[in-house]
Amino acid sequence: MSTDLAFDNADAASHEFTFSNGDFQRVQKLIYQRAGISLHDGKRAMVYSRLSRRLRETGDRSFADYLNGLERASGAAGEQEWQEFINCLTTNLTSFFREEHHFHALAEHLKTFAGRPVRMWCNAASTGEEPYSIAMTLLEGGCAGAKLLATDIDTKVLATAQRGVYAADSRGLSPQRLQRHMMRGTGANAGFMRVKPELQKMIEFRTFNLMAAQWSLGEPFDMVFCRNVMIYFDHATQRKVLEHIHAVMKPGSLLFVGHSENFTDSRDLFVLQGKTIYKRV
Repeated sequence: MSTDLAFDNADAASHEFTFSNGDFQRVQKLIYQRAGISLHDGKRAMVYSRLSRRLRETGDRSFADYLNGLERASGAAGEQEWQEFINCLTTNLTSFFREEHHFHALAEHLKTFAGRPVRMWCNAASTGEEPYSIAMTLLEGGCAGAKLLATDIDTKVLATAQRGVYAADSRGLSPQRLQRHMMRGTGANAGFMRVKPELQKMIEFRTFNLMAAQWSLGEPFDMVFCRNVMIYFDHATQRKVLEHIHAVMKPGSLLFVGHSENFTDSRDLFVLQGKTIYKRV
């Protein structure tokens, strides 16, 4: 008996659904093709945990059955299942004013616009804390007319962002910001807060896949937040996405990236301007 087969049999015996090495490799290939996400071998348990929830919903009895159906899927129902697959495998970790130094830098940079219109893009909106933090900073900087596009590949987290309802004890908001930008729930909504309409109207939420061949995003951006996204891509995919981002930004505009992301090998596109902040060449 081969080592792989022995492992697969042990795996099947300990799990609700059969999940072989071949199944995991198929998942790795499919999510890379669809979303550019590189899942290393250490993510096997995470993949099982997240996708097994979907198998319970679809009624499939094994990962092979589910993946076979996914690859055969067509039409609107097929696209919806592909979206469910992507939603299961995307990671969404966020909070208000996460990596706070970026918002101090943003506030300073806004002073250079001197009343000129500002257009920004947050391309990993997740459940909305990041784009709302950006919008708060824009309002506080006197840029009430600014436009912010907030996108994400995950439709479920984007729906949460559009609702703009959060636990009242969410991290990252000062008492002053809570009072200015949030409405506290009462009665059945006690323990929750909702973003004020003036903040929501600044933001356009839209589903968007960074792997899309064509990017139709309108006028070029003055600033882009692309934080903690590239860590899920391999080097070739990072370069491809950076080239696309470069193409939709104004010359000299700023790109804000995650604390563990470094693009010094793409100096032809972006040069380091500050702590995890790059300027478009």
